[in-house]
Amino acid sequence: MEMNFLAFFASALTTLVTGFIWYNPKVFGTIWMREAGVTQEDLQKGSMLKIFVLTYIFSLMMTIIVSGLTIHQSGAVGMVGGPPMIESAKPSFAAFMADYGTAFRTFKHGALHGFMTGLFFAFPMLAINGLFERKSWKYIFVHAGYWILTLTIMGGIICAWA
Repeated sequence: MEMNFLAFFASALTTLVTGFIWYNPKVFGTIWMREAGVTQEDLQKGSMLKIFVLTYIFSLMMTIIVSGLTIHQSGAVGMVGGPPMIESAKPSFAAFMADYGTAFRTFKHGALHGFMTGLFFAFPMLAINGLFERKSWKYIFVHAGYWILTLTIMGGIICAWA
């Protein structure tokens, strides 16, 4: 199973693109700033280049896990010992991959798994942190909505392209 690494690099951009839109003051930015207790002046502090570069690097790290959650054939490849062992795998593996190697490799399928990852993994983590930090439910839902949307798009891109 060949991986298209362009899919990983492209899907990692979704955290930045979605964030530019989601946290824009005309969308949820004003609510987020009020609930987080930050001002426009606070946001001007620090190196935006550093923030964007680190965000992209962390997003690339996330794509590795998201690919495992959206591309089911990676489990079959793992069963034979990973990509280096594909050539020496039993004929049943080749038959399986011939029949199912591209099954469920659509944007829609990846988006479904990305959505479920956001809803059942990211949202609970954010809610737990928000509860202990005494943040409002608005704050939690703004962040959770962002991650659910971002992981949905990320999962769709990875599953369709990788």
